[in-house]
This record gives sequence, C-alpha cells and structure tokens, in this order.
Amino acid sequence: MRNVLKLFGREVARAEQGEVAMKKSYRPEQIVRLLQDVQAQLAAGASQRQVAKQLGINPGTLSRWQHRYGGVQIDEARRMFILEKENVRLKRIVAELELDKSILKEALQGKY
Repeated sequence: MRNVLKLFGREVARAEQGEVAMKKSYRPEQIVRLLQDVQAQLAAGASQRQVAKQLGINPGTLSRWQHRYGGVQIDEARRMFILEKENVRLKRIVAELELDKSILKEALQGKY
C-alpha cells in the first residue's frame, strides 16, 4: 500500500520500503517525443501496458496522451500549450469583468 503526502505543493508517493517518488510533470514537447518512441515500440510488438511500465507512467496516462497529442508535431504541441495558457488567462479576465459588471448593475439599481 502506498501513502500519498503533500510536499511543496506536489504529491509524493511513499512506498513501503521508504522510497519517495515525486510526481513528474511533462512538457508537451516531451510528451510528443515520448509518444513517437511509444509508437515505434508498439509497432515492434510491445503492449501498451509494457511500454507504460518501462516509461514509469500509468497506462491510463499514456492512453490520455495518445488521445490528446496523437499525430501532433512538436512545434504544434508547443503552440497548443501556449494557446491553452492564453485561453485560461482570457477566461479569468472575462470572469473578473462579469463580476465588475454585475456589481455596477446592482449599484445602478440602488440595491446596495
């Protein structure tokens, strides 16, 4: 059984032997490169479970990466990541503006 701790804002899995493994995060470029290697190994006859174990990731994670980044080139993945960050920033701005708008509406109606 593994215990999960929070350390410096990241999940840490602690095995029974006392080993501590940090949860690694990958950049989109790294994921695309890994998926290219995975495709080669799968074409050679390895199973998805074996490849995931060799990479040290969950087979579900590998499947999700293949669904999300399958067929994407490295520069496209980098651009997609940048656009996703920009999209999050713009959504936050819209939410703040909507809040300001509702506050101003209430102030105009005299419900304060």
